[in-house]
Amino acid sequence: MRISWDWLRSLVDVDVSAEEAADLLTSSGLEVEHIEVIEPVKGMLAGVVVGHVLEVADHPDADRLRVCRVDLGAEHGEAQIVCGAPNVAKGQSVLVATVGAELHMQDGSALTIRKAKIRGVESQGMICAEDELGLGESHEGIMVLEGSPKAGTPASAHLGLKSDRVFEIGLTPNRSDALGHLGVARELAAVANYRTGASATLQLPDVSSYAQDDEARQVQVEVKDPHACPRYAGTTLTQVQVAPSPSWLQERLKSIGLKPINNVVDITNFVQHELGQPLHAFDADRIAEDRIIVRHLTEGTAFTTLDGTERKLSDEDLMITDPQGGLCMAGVFGGLGSGVTNATTTVFLESACFAPIGIRRTARRHGLNTDASFRFERGVDPELAEYALKRAALLMREVCGAKISAPITDHYPHPVEWVKVDLHLDRLERIAGSSIPAVDVEQVLELLGCRVEGSGAKRWQVAVPPFRVDVRREVDLIEEVLRVRGFDRIPAPAHLMLPSGPREEITLDGLRRALATHLAARGFQEVMTPSLVNGEQHVSWHAEWKGQLVRLRNPLSKQLDVLRPDLTTGMVEAAAYNAARQQRDVRLFEQGRTYLRKGERVVERNCTGLLVCGKQWTENWNTGDEQVDHWTIKAEVEAILQRFGMQSLQHSEVEDPLLSDALAIVIEKREVARLGRPRNAVQQALGQDLPCWMATFFDDGLVELLRKRRTEHQEVPRYPAVRRDLSLLLDRSVTFEELERSAYQAERKLLRRVQLFDVYEGDKLPKGKKSYALSFTLQDRDGTLTDAQVEKAMARIRGGLEKGVKAELRS
Repeated sequence: MRISWDWLRSLVDVDVSAEEAADLLTSSGLEVEHIEVIEPVKGMLAGVVVGHVLEVADHPDADRLRVCRVDLGAEHGEAQIVCGAPNVAKGQSVLVATVGAELHMQDGSALTIRKAKIRGVESQGMICAEDELGLGESHEGIMVLEGSPKAGTPASAHLGLKSDRVFEIGLTPNRSDALGHLGVARELAAVANYRTGASATLQLPDVSSYAQDDEARQVQVEVKDPHACPRYAGTTLTQVQVAPSPSWLQERLKSIGLKPINNVVDITNFVQHELGQPLHAFDADRIAEDRIIVRHLTEGTAFTTLDGTERKLSDEDLMITDPQGGLCMAGVFGGLGSGVTNATTTVFLESACFAPIGIRRTARRHGLNTDASFRFERGVDPELAEYALKRAALLMREVCGAKISAPITDHYPHPVEWVKVDLHLDRLERIAGSSIPAVDVEQVLELLGCRVEGSGAKRWQVAVPPFRVDVRREVDLIEEVLRVRGFDRIPAPAHLMLPSGPREEITLDGLRRALATHLAARGFQEVMTPSLVNGEQHVSWHAEWKGQLVRLRNPLSKQLDVLRPDLTTGMVEAAAYNAARQQRDVRLFEQGRTYLRKGERVVERNCTGLLVCGKQWTENWNTGDEQVDHWTIKAEVEAILQRFGMQSLQHSEVEDPLLSDALAIVIEKREVARLGRPRNAVQQALGQDLPCWMATFFDDGLVELLRKRRTEHQEVPRYPAVRRDLSLLLDRSVTFEELERSAYQAERKLLRRVQLFDVYEGDKLPKGKKSYALSFTLQDRDGTLTDAQVEKAMARIRGGLEKGVKAELRS
């Protein structure tokens, strides 16, 4: 968004430079990304001054040249200038480019003035024409000034040329109040007052002279959807003279990148960018029956917008209409049939407030993004509508010669109320990390336009003005106080404090949300399978379930007569369903309950099930067709447990009624997960012919463990680690987990990691034996390890492995 500094200063009286203002705005949240210098004439005619022609004589060696003696004021004195203009004469006031001045022509070229001899006569400057100064295109003669300006006056001062600085502000979506010069001026006044102690005051345009001139024409207004249009104000102006805008208005619009069109349209654009309130001007003679109806039209109605495009309307599009049809897409884009033209003499001026959601949907539906829709989508203060209407009407009276010919029509059935928010000083200080005087809090809030009740207390009720649609909660008020005071004023703590445990108690719902998020991020898709299953089928797989299954008293089907005892069957059926539809490579998860009887009691378990099936990787040039296996599902299970900081996992083989090669994951003697491959009988009965692997997390037990877990923080190691490798001969029954446990028990201080990097089982080894190659990472947090320390540690590890698992060291 572009904000003119010159325009801004007309709205706020503040004694700071443009650069200081930019710094203040940026530090308060309205980031000034760039400052652009705008000059009406490039170079601002530096080195060009007013001169008085004292004498004019013929050139001794050229018929068309004159030799002039020119008074350039006290600083430059008199100068002799050779001039070829036919209209130069004694007694004229002219503009003279002195020696060293650089002129920028209309064609973009530049000319530096130097002393020169022209046909043997020295010339000490140049008397300029309009095109040579960049002020016009005329080159018929020199530019002769009216009146008697003082010699030596800088040309920029005489012509009233002013440079401007334009702020490019990167506005965040919540700050709709700053989508105009008034909003930025309000922000600057508040920040400057608080930070600098200066008395910065807003200078709002005066509309007290607004009065109706006659009753020549009135347009009636009916609003059929007050929720979509909370406020609609308008008035009629007659005797309007459409013409080019005066230079001051054109320069204002050009400074912010807008192209002047005509005085009526320019005034609506000017007020929109001054106050932040979009306006629309209709040719009143094109409004049938002098009636405006704010309503929705029938689905598919054709409407031609100002750009000449015919659009098919949705019945959700809010329209400004007359009894015969559409005039304007409310808050988005005007209609071709009702716009102001050079022949317009009567204008109906609209100043309204539309609901953001409806405007956003209409704009997106039709691919339109206008200055008006941009503001309405973010929220416009309905209290501003009447003021903006009066401001625009007075400008049309001044600039267009218009007469205000009707009273203001204002449909505002439910005036917006100031939102009241409680603010507690202790919460503010807790978030800020430092104490803040109560008087400072009150000062900031009042500077922002809030009404504060409870002065001097540690708790306030703050009434927030309607233009701040983004301030609705206590935390919003806290942000307002901190940003106006300056985030850089918040002192950094002497020590970094981290919580030693979870901030909130871990709940089952929280765990399951975290699990679902993690699994979705790893490419799993959630399924929901029926909680009713076939009891007879399940008993055929596991006879002990006959008395444990929870049966329905009146099942609708014998195929769905018991509550599921496990998630496995439903997930295998889901995989079979996908495979039958050519989706053979799937990763699924489900969260639900399982049910089994234990005596007279029904035990419900909250579980999360995982299933992987098909290829390990998506097929491409760099991968083969490797299928998922035991290691795939095991890696997923361990990744989840690591995600929650679970360490010291133990694995043990178990018997499972539905899974073969089942493995239980145990932490602190509690089984938290089980994984394996669905038995062939289960897969065949459910129509799944592809190999797949399952895992089930027992969520209730996992929550209990997480609640007991303590977070520990350790310094990043300063000293290097050392790796040593061992090749061991072992009984085939020995697991890596047993090796790892024996190693850690033997060397508790220095051992950081044990890794298996090679396995060999072959004819070259004794019967019943296998070979493991292991790496051991050693590290001391207090210093660099010496060779002697490393050897002693490895000796302890070797001894522990020999004793614990009967390992033999291979040479």
